[in-house]
Amino acid sequence: MRYTPVELRHLKLARALRGYKRADTDRLLEDVADSFEEVWRERGELADRLEDLEGALAEVKQRESLLATTLVSAQKAAADAKEAAHREAELIVAEAHQEARSITRAAHAERARLFAEARRIETLLRAALDMVEESGAARPSAELPPEQWPKRQDTREFEAVTPDEAPKLPPVQPVPPADEDDPPAPGRDFAWG
Repeated sequence: MRYTPVELRHLKLARALRGYKRADTDRLLEDVADSFEEVWRERGELADRLEDLEGALAEVKQRESLLATTLVSAQKAAADAKEAAHREAELIVAEAHQEARSITRAAHAERARLFAEARRIETLLRAALDMVEESGAARPSAELPPEQWPKRQDTREFEAVTPDEAPKLPPVQPVPPADEDDPPAPGRDFAWG
């Protein structure tokens, strides 16, 4: 049978003829009740502490679960961000390559156009030079000395270029001759073309 400290304090033992001494027995019961009461109190305090610790443990487990979920989410977000940045970098590089190819094509086209334009102007200048030479042949030689106009075959005014120093040029498409009836292109300030 279980006894509480209060029951032990109010417990009355039956008397016998040659029983224990009453004062010693009462003192013993009082000591047992005090000791039992102290143990009972400690047990209650430990039960309360255990309940508090179980609550704290549950809270810690909940936080741990939340942290684990957050960590997994952060790792997934970092992997997604890294993959997105990699895809964007590849796209930027591809666009840069495309832009570089476009600029290179435009530069080659402009170069070819300028070479063709230079040949056309050279042809026009040679034709004008021929016309001047022909008109100079009709005039007396005293008016126009022949040293003023270089011959077409005279290339002393240009520096010699070795084949190693010559720039590598792509083949140039021939430019069709301009019709005499065509109006001059915009930006040209000469009358013959």
